[in-house]
Amino acid sequence: MRLLHCQDKGSMTSLITIRLSRLLRRQSLLSSGFTLAAIGLLLALYVPSSFAQAPAPDPAGIVTGDKTNVQDAAGNSFVVSEPTDKAAPDYADKKKAFDEYQAQAAKEPLAVKLADGVGHVRIATNFAWTLNTGYLVLFMQAGFALLTCGLVRKKNAGHLMMLNFAAYVFAFIAYYAVGYAFQYGAAAINAAPGNLGGVPGLNKFLIGSGLWGFVGGKGFFLTGPAYDAGSNVLTLFEVVFMETAGYIIVGSICERITFGGFLLCELFMGAILYPIFGNWVWGGGWMSQLGNSMGMAHGYVDFAGSTVVHAVGGFAAMALAIVLGPRIGKYGPDGKPRAFPAHNLVFVVIGTFILLFGWMGFNPGSTLGATDLRISVIAVNTNLSAIFGSAAAMFFWWFKFGKPDITMACNGMLAGLVAITAPCAFVSPTFAVVIGIVAGILVCLGVLLNERVLKIDDPCDAISVHGFCGWFGAVSVGLFADGTYGSGWNGVGATSYLGAAGRGVTGLIYGDTRQFVMQLVGATICAIWAFGGTYVVFTVVNKIKSIRVSREVEIQGLDEPEFGLLAYPEDRAEMEVNA
Repeated sequence: MRLLHCQDKGSMTSLITIRLSRLLRRQSLLSSGFTLAAIGLLLALYVPSSFAQAPAPDPAGIVTGDKTNVQDAAGNSFVVSEPTDKAAPDYADKKKAFDEYQAQAAKEPLAVKLADGVGHVRIATNFAWTLNTGYLVLFMQAGFALLTCGLVRKKNAGHLMMLNFAAYVFAFIAYYAVGYAFQYGAAAINAAPGNLGGVPGLNKFLIGSGLWGFVGGKGFFLTGPAYDAGSNVLTLFEVVFMETAGYIIVGSICERITFGGFLLCELFMGAILYPIFGNWVWGGGWMSQLGNSMGMAHGYVDFAGSTVVHAVGGFAAMALAIVLGPRIGKYGPDGKPRAFPAHNLVFVVIGTFILLFGWMGFNPGSTLGATDLRISVIAVNTNLSAIFGSAAAMFFWWFKFGKPDITMACNGMLAGLVAITAPCAFVSPTFAVVIGIVAGILVCLGVLLNERVLKIDDPCDAISVHGFCGWFGAVSVGLFADGTYGSGWNGVGATSYLGAAGRGVTGLIYGDTRQFVMQLVGATICAIWAFGGTYVVFTVVNKIKSIRVSREVEIQGLDEPEFGLLAYPEDRAEMEVNA
């Protein structure tokens, strides 16, 4: 296993790599999780020479943001760069513009100095926006905890709360050690976040290069170029997205998984499954660059994570639910499913509204900048899809079963939110409504498919909400994007696209067949990656040591056997009095 090439310490790194590879083959996956962290630490310690070739990090935030970050509303830069391609047909015009800028800068040095201040304030404004929207996404953890806890049986309420709490802790540890580096360690090559100063030091792929990068290679343990003000803003914002994928799996594996098995799931999510796919789409990896490398429109586009976050979590949850099998009593002798009613509908509704509130950071925050005024359209689209998704699910269930179901109405709202997350910046409010309606019906059909046909026991319907609707959300970009936003997205069409200046990401309805094909293929790759990777890994883990609790523990409820505490201790006191 070749982890990294370092000219100055090549022989030492090779020896360490060989020994660690042998160790990984001998250990259980739990031990391997800690070994993976050790690899990241060694990478951080043994390759500091590679940082010398990159711009120095700015942990104090003093030099981040200057005149080069000043732009007008159309994105035109204050600074005119010197053209380098003398063979270009517009070289003479660009050289003239550059010479004029240089002359004016020499005449008005104070204006240039003021521009440095303006650029710093612009980046600082975007820092504040991104951090605050990240805090909103972090608060979604409370929504997931209440939602999932309310949907399960009372005897497992404490178990659900512990899973949600531990998901944040252990997935974050894995992401801190290696996940962030795997995802964004090469962001400066193809996907530099200009609104945050560009993180220029994160410029190396561990696997791949150029337009064909697969895994980032800098920033392990947030050291070296990751110890930077702009990089740390990105870290905070992106780790709460990763955590969302970690929460999603809770809803499908609860009421029967061991705590140790769950921790392995979260380490796997934070270190490998999420960050690698995230690199392919958001970190400048190969899927985002297929427009440049293969002429596939703008490459794969997912604005805020219908697939990167939700489908990864949803299809990983599907694989884990299959590995674990259905809960005891879920299916009768005749094979028909039995309902396990939610124990606290108040928790379910409150949790859903907290998630809606957090999504106001999730989607608008993904601009990484308050200076991008598309945030208003994104916020409205997000809400419209949510409410129409809820209405569609509510009426679908009402017509089919005779009564509206509050849990399905909540699922419909979440389905609309998940589906709009990828296209929210690229579609009009009209198509946000269409996306919400389709998602609300899709989630209902998905629940019935899983429960009655596939026989997959999904206590909180996470597979349908996040997996199926996440896939649909990414495809919606290829269907409904209207070209009004995203000019130059993924480095494609900066001056013109489809013959129109300033045209951005465009879908099938507006004339771009290639983007539709790209979205269809990319969303399906996501499903295969998340489901296949999780299924293979945890099938092996389950054969080594079962990740499902014993029959006795499952019947009793997991609160006390797994954690020693009951969520509702008064129930036991009442039973003892009655006895």
